[in-house]
Amino acid sequence: MPKKRGYHHGNLRQALVEAALQLIEAKGPTGFTLSEAAKEAGVTPAAVYRHFEGREDLIAEAARQGYDIFADLMQYAYEKGQPSALAAFEATGRAYLAFARKYPGHYIAMFESGVSVNRTPELASVAARARGVLEQAASELSQHIPADKRPPASMFSAHIWAMSHGVVELFARNSPGTQSPFSPEDLLESGIGVYLRGLGLIKPDS
Repeated sequence: MPKKRGYHHGNLRQALVEAALQLIEAKGPTGFTLSEAAKEAGVTPAAVYRHFEGREDLIAEAARQGYDIFADLMQYAYEKGQPSALAAFEATGRAYLAFARKYPGHYIAMFESGVSVNRTPELASVAARARGVLEQAASELSQHIPADKRPPASMFSAHIWAMSHGVVELFARNSPGTQSPFSPEDLLESGIGVYLRGLGLIKPDS
């Protein structure tokens, strides 16, 4: 485990979130107690309850902060891909994988902790913002599909989200028993390519 971060100048709430993130990475979202988070932050267990009612509240705040980072990263990727709707869409898929690699504690809190995205209005709002970026990218790209064959943007984006999530879970997080001769990035890129070819959005030989 890394050194205790401690807290100063009244920033106990954030120190506890950062301690929880370290523990989530090391032990999983259900593998630590509030007392351990308090010890990691350098305070007494009683101090935790001034900010969080329980472990799930602490994890929910870690997830909220994660979604905030995630949404910003997705928005940046989307804007960087402009003005090409295809490039913008593909960039959001890659951003998902990049986020999981760089922020594993947040990723676990968001997607593997069992904490509902609707636990708090703030968490639900920022999660919706993240989904909205991918839906916007999907909506713009789907305009190139004839209306009678065009899937709803929410379905379109959900397919790519699910594919990105699957690649992360199976091949980018050292899951036992799952190996591939290809990198997670190559798996995701080729998977998105197959999907987009099926919709007629890129040529078969692209």
